[in-house]
Amino acid sequence: MYNTGAYVLGVLIARASGQPLETFLRERIFAPLGMKDTGFSVPAADIHRLPPCYVTNATGALDVHDPAADGQWSRPPAFPDGGAGLVSTVDDFLAFGRMLLRRGAVGADRILSRPSVEVMTTDHLTPSQKAAADVAGYWDAHGWGFGMAIATRRDEASTVPGQLGWDGGFGTSWRSDPAEDLVAILMTQRLGFPTSSPTYLDFWTSAYQAIAD
Repeated sequence: MYNTGAYVLGVLIARASGQPLETFLRERIFAPLGMKDTGFSVPAADIHRLPPCYVTNATGALDVHDPAADGQWSRPPAFPDGGAGLVSTVDDFLAFGRMLLRRGAVGADRILSRPSVEVMTTDHLTPSQKAAADVAGYWDAHGWGFGMAIATRRDEASTVPGQLGWDGGFGTSWRSDPAEDLVAILMTQRLGFPTSSPTYLDFWTSAYQAIAD
């Protein structure tokens, strides 16, 4: 059930708008935010900018899981996945994170209404749902909004109530923290949730230790 709702949402957006999902996202979100390098595939002229994705093998060494040329993002997908599948850059991701930090506003323009962002970043999980989840301990300090996790209490230096974001299976970690006016993004191109690597802990600890006020 992890991505099912987002799969269906992508199809509904395409049908309701009368546009392919990528066209809708580009016109309504990517272009207004200046996210020029975000999409479901990478143009051939830019594929040299995309590094391979690696996976750790049984010996601990890294193997190529998905190459850039002739890889997953070298051609448009048969099904534009509303739950995953976008390729992006740190700069583009930063623009998206800042938009949520500003409650949907980008300068004088508005991508989302303030109430929409508020409901997106509210914990909608019930205590019984958290108790039944199979992620041991995670939901003790987190909740789930619409497409992202929300920190509900501090359980370590880098977990702040109200902080929002998520970790991606290809080694990406993002947080927007309204209380600190902070957006931080980690991209590693390494298959597996970032929390499996010491780099993840070092990155987030260092990000919050760098706050000097």
